[in-house]
Amino acid sequence: MADVALPSSPIPAKKKNSRKVLKQKKASTSEANVLAQALTESSPAEILPPPSETDPMKAARGGKQQAAAKQQESFDKELEQMQEMLQKLKLEKEKTEEMLKEKDDMLKAREEELENKGKEQEKLQAELKKLQKLKEFKPNLNFQILKDNEQDDKDKKKKKKGGAEKKRPSQPYILWYKDQWAEMKKENPNADFKEVSVILGAKWKTVSAEEKKPYEEKYQAEKEAYLQVMAKEKRETEAMKLLEDDQKQKTAMELLEQYLQFKHEVEDQGNKKTKKEKDPLKPKQPMSAFFIYSNERRSALVAENKTILEVGGDWQVAKITGEEWKNMTEKKKAPYEEIAKKNKENYLIEMEAYKLKKEEEASHIKKEEEELLKLHKQEAMQLLKKKEKTENIIKKTKEIKQKKKKDQTVDPNKPKKPASSFLLFSKETRKSLMEERPGTNNSTITALISVKWKELSEEERQVWNSKAAEAMDAYKKEMEEYNKSCAAAAGTSA
Repeated sequence: MADVALPSSPIPAKKKNSRKVLKQKKASTSEANVLAQALTESSPAEILPPPSETDPMKAARGGKQQAAAKQQESFDKELEQMQEMLQKLKLEKEKTEEMLKEKDDMLKAREEELENKGKEQEKLQAELKKLQKLKEFKPNLNFQILKDNEQDDKDKKKKKKGGAEKKRPSQPYILWYKDQWAEMKKENPNADFKEVSVILGAKWKTVSAEEKKPYEEKYQAEKEAYLQVMAKEKRETEAMKLLEDDQKQKTAMELLEQYLQFKHEVEDQGNKKTKKEKDPLKPKQPMSAFFIYSNERRSALVAENKTILEVGGDWQVAKITGEEWKNMTEKKKAPYEEIAKKNKENYLIEMEAYKLKKEEEASHIKKEEEELLKLHKQEAMQLLKKKEKTENIIKKTKEIKQKKKKDQTVDPNKPKKPASSFLLFSKETRKSLMEERPGTNNSTITALISVKWKELSEEERQVWNSKAAEAMDAYKKEMEEYNKSCAAAAGTSA
């Protein structure tokens, strides 16, 4: 588009001695820009103003209005966009706040869980310490029977391996077989074990009863002795079991009391470490030459420097004495080594005496245990006898009761007792009630019968009483006849 020149009025010529001609006002830069923009956007037909609208001021005003309207529209659009953005930001903010709250709740829950776990771990550690302490529980009770039974089992196993003291008796054939083996082997030196046993088996069949008799008698004697021993052992084992059960019941309460007392002491003491008990009679190990020297030198060092124990303690003294001992010659060490040697010899002598004393105590304890075992066996036998007596008494009482029941068998010919007046009334009324009220319980019917019986008058009751009396008279007559027949039968049998 070609630039269009704005119409301007003709400038008058200068006159002498006249006022200065006013210069034409130039359009401002903003107005010029607006006007130029309007001209560029308009078509060529629009550029040429109509002959009536050739005023530049009016054109500038129109351009300003259009620019302001467009600017307002763009501003409104931007405002709407900003509002939408703000709304989105608010929603995002709310979401983030919710997420943060959830995270805070999760963290709090996690912290609470950790605290609870820490408390539980502390409790478990305390309980574990208590249990570890309770493991040290050592009862003062002596389960003598249990120990002896274990020893008896071990002895039995040894006997089985090495052969029992009392063997089962051999059969008569085995006894005869042993006697005949040597002779048969001489007669048949080349025969093996199987052939010899076959020959002896065939020969045993031909042996007479008189020849077999001594072997049979020997077998019977050995069998009786064996059975007596086995019966005695069986009886002793039963008695010991009884005594063991009785002793377990007695010692259980003592053991429980000791355990509860120990548990109470553990709870009071807490986690204090307990030292192992040492035998006061056991001789102490002798000191070495260095320790003898250090004990002797210690007093001198303390006298020389009184603050040595406060500053360095025993460790400082040990360090000094150790260095001195290393630098000492063999001649200076010799007296201390001689003292240590003598102390060691005395210690060995004392230890031998201590061991002998312990062995004597152990043998004495063993003898006491054997005596105690004998007493236990006696007590066990007494308990067994008591048990057998009680069992026999119970058995006899049961037998007596069974005999009484057998003797008390009912004679079918014996007449039965008649029913009472109430029972006679109840039989008849029950039938009528069952017809009137079918499906009712037996208990309700009996209740109704009792109610009706109470409602009866004396005259009505008298009817039932008379029936019962007649039945009783008949029963008495029948019983008299029955007793007479029983007496007659007893007389004939006698």
